[in-house]
Amino acid sequence: MTPGSNIPLPAARVTVDVSAPVRLDVSGLLLTGDGKVRSDDDFIFYNQPTGPGVTYRSGGGTAPDAVTVDTAAVPPEIEKIVVTASPDAAGQTFQGIEPTATVRDADGGAVLATFTPPQLGAETALVIVEIYRRGGQWKARAVGQGYANGLAGIATDFGVTVEEPAAAPAAPPQPATAPAAPPQPVSPPPVAPQPPAAPPVPAAPAAPAPGAGKINLDKGRVSLQKNQTVSLVKGGRPLLSQVRMGLGWEPAFRGKDIDLDASVIAYGPQRNHIDSCYFGKLTILNGAVRHSGDNLTGEGGGDDEVITVDLGRLPQEVTGLVFTVNSFSGQKFTEVAKAYCRLVDAATGEELVRFDLTGAQPQTGVMMAKLIRQFSGEWDMTALGDFVKARTVRNMVDPGARAL
Repeated sequence: MTPGSNIPLPAARVTVDVSAPVRLDVSGLLLTGDGKVRSDDDFIFYNQPTGPGVTYRSGGGTAPDAVTVDTAAVPPEIEKIVVTASPDAAGQTFQGIEPTATVRDADGGAVLATFTPPQLGAETALVIVEIYRRGGQWKARAVGQGYANGLAGIATDFGVTVEEPAAAPAAPPQPATAPAAPPQPVSPPPVAPQPPAAPPVPAAPAAPAPGAGKINLDKGRVSLQKNQTVSLVKGGRPLLSQVRMGLGWEPAFRGKDIDLDASVIAYGPQRNHIDSCYFGKLTILNGAVRHSGDNLTGEGGGDDEVITVDLGRLPQEVTGLVFTVNSFSGQKFTEVAKAYCRLVDAATGEELVRFDLTGAQPQTGVMMAKLIRQFSGEWDMTALGDFVKARTVRNMVDPGARAL
């Protein structure tokens, strides 16, 4: 799945297990329509492993922790169950240890969906997925919302009481939802004590490494580095109008034509291939995506090929777009100069985002950028710049899916 995507659940009982290269603390919260727990009894974790329709199972450090939801037993006033995780080691972030949530049929074991949140950095806790009901149908949604202040931030955000640690050792902790640390625990409790004044703040690295972090369009045109992400939001409103993705390049050697083909591949919530738009198929998705046509030389200023995307008209099943460039004739990208992609507001002609490809590899394909529909409805654009051995868009489908 990709962030914000959802799938209907064919099974009444589902299990969400969460795995990572390190040990995690996993929990589930039962939320009403206002996004809050009814009481601390709705916080399900290792010290309180059962609740109405929801159970927690520890993997013991050798298997993933899991949260099982019996949708038939969930109280009617509960609209969603969010599954959260944080690294077991105190203060550890998710940088480089991206977790994967696997949604399974709890009885048969069949895998229904998987989701790995992308572009993690300073987050110390995540809402990974949610199981929710909509119009009488239960569904699973990929979320990937990060918090910089641990599970305490998530718990507080959803209305759970987070107790402060005692000043001196006292009696053994009571079975509250977010207890102070018991003496000599095997591992730290999932809710680390936080200063009382610290509000829950979704993570956004203050000083990201090159290519990390996420920005928006409020300060004008954005120039991206490889792997950097921009949220297509301006003035607090998602950009849901027509945009043009212009792709351009020049021959690296004077007088030698370079014939490259720009394409865009549309994917669904399971990273499944929906359709591809390229020089041989200039319109897809009922006209929501259109291609300008093939440029055979790469000569001349400006964009060589343009793909127009009407973000507001894209079907809900489309949750990811990957923009690619290929050399059908076999010329390598070491023969290409000044390759770039740029996102333009189709209504005003204003350039919004630009990514200049730096460096080249002797390959015949490159994934330039991706657009991902987020949980909240807006789109994010991430610069990729990943080279692959592929002369046609057909050979880009699998690498593109892995890049989502």
